[in-house]
Amino acid sequence: MTLTRPLIAKLLVPLVAFAATLGAIFLLNRSSAPSGSGMAGGGAFAAPGSSTDTQIAALERDLAGGSSDPELYAALGNAFLQKVRETGDATFYARAETAFRQGLRRDPHDAGTLTGMAALALARHDFQGGLRYALEAHAEAPFVVRPLGAIVDAQIELGRYAAAARTLQRMVDEKPNLASYSRVSYFRELHGDLNGAVDAMQLAVSAGGDAPENLAYVQTLLGNLQFERGRINAAASAYRLALARYPKYVPADAGVARVEAAQGRLGPATARYRSVVARLPLPEYVIGLGETELAAGKTAAARRDLALVGVEERLLRRNGVNTDTELALFEANHGDPGRAVALARRAWAAAPSVRSADALGWSLTRAGQPAEGLRWALKALRLGSVDPAFLYHAGMIARAAGRPDLARSFLARSLAHNPHWSPLYAPRAKRAMERLR
Repeated sequence: MTLTRPLIAKLLVPLVAFAATLGAIFLLNRSSAPSGSGMAGGGAFAAPGSSTDTQIAALERDLAGGSSDPELYAALGNAFLQKVRETGDATFYARAETAFRQGLRRDPHDAGTLTGMAALALARHDFQGGLRYALEAHAEAPFVVRPLGAIVDAQIELGRYAAAARTLQRMVDEKPNLASYSRVSYFRELHGDLNGAVDAMQLAVSAGGDAPENLAYVQTLLGNLQFERGRINAAASAYRLALARYPKYVPADAGVARVEAAQGRLGPATARYRSVVARLPLPEYVIGLGETELAAGKTAAARRDLALVGVEERLLRRNGVNTDTELALFEANHGDPGRAVALARRAWAAAPSVRSADALGWSLTRAGQPAEGLRWALKALRLGSVDPAFLYHAGMIARAAGRPDLARSFLARSLAHNPHWSPLYAPRAKRAMERLR
């Protein structure tokens, strides 16, 4: 199997000829897949199919009975990470860290606990720390696949794409399952191969996961990919299937809101986003709500709702989550461009990825420095991404920098797959193209 193939544009785009064998996985950010519980796998210490709360209670009972098995602490820490995924409650990170550190005190070389610490660091966007723990885990258990997933996630977020391709190829070769398929999907997406990304994500869905939320998670990611390539009905079907399998699953409900907004149904989209935010007020959902309201002309309501983003970002930071890249984009769009530049420069220094390059380029432009911003926008697109937000930023940056031909090209590409990708920014891209003509 190979992960890359040459394209006409001389880009390397992932290609994996997966076998029919499907195995039975983490990303607070998009690049990761759900992790399961400990090196022994999910459900090792509780009845298969039991809820996360039931697993936590069973593990805590075992540990209260005097067990010093580090695998129990690793499983407990991973269960707390799963609770963050299910609830968005970042306070569970501290409980996960306590469990992992107790396990390491009992055995500093336990690969399962080290992998759990890697997953925790990655969830908090500490990508250097995540890579360090994952490499330690791999050194302790070189034939165990799970640490490879954490290594891939860290390498991607640190901008080490060639190294990530090699690690991911080994992961796929050794264990083609939900964890590896979903990462292949993201790697392909980063390189602009949306069709290949969908193929890999469909395999991830078929493979199944350790917890009901895991399958709903990859089903939702499949919906996101369908949405990005303009298959609105297919995206809606994927989101609704995720909701059927895991009722009231917030990421899927937010996906349905995106579909409604793309269909021009801003009223229902706003109502659904408001319901999502009431259940899980993560910044991305609050921003989705506020920007849908802005598109509908409800400026006062949008300002009130967008004010919540700063509160949520502070809560996340208080629980150890680094949000510099996300907050830089928010400040560039809705706040202080000068602060956006400072945050984006810090994000690039910590994790020089295409995501942080995009944030820095857009922040610089919003702060009145489009010539420098264009240099960073081109860095963000160096893998061949067709992310409409990246392309929209690049187009508007090129326009501000006095490069009309380049601006038209980027803006047209931002609308090529899905001309309704954002109720706020897609119309702005269309208006900018008209002015450039």
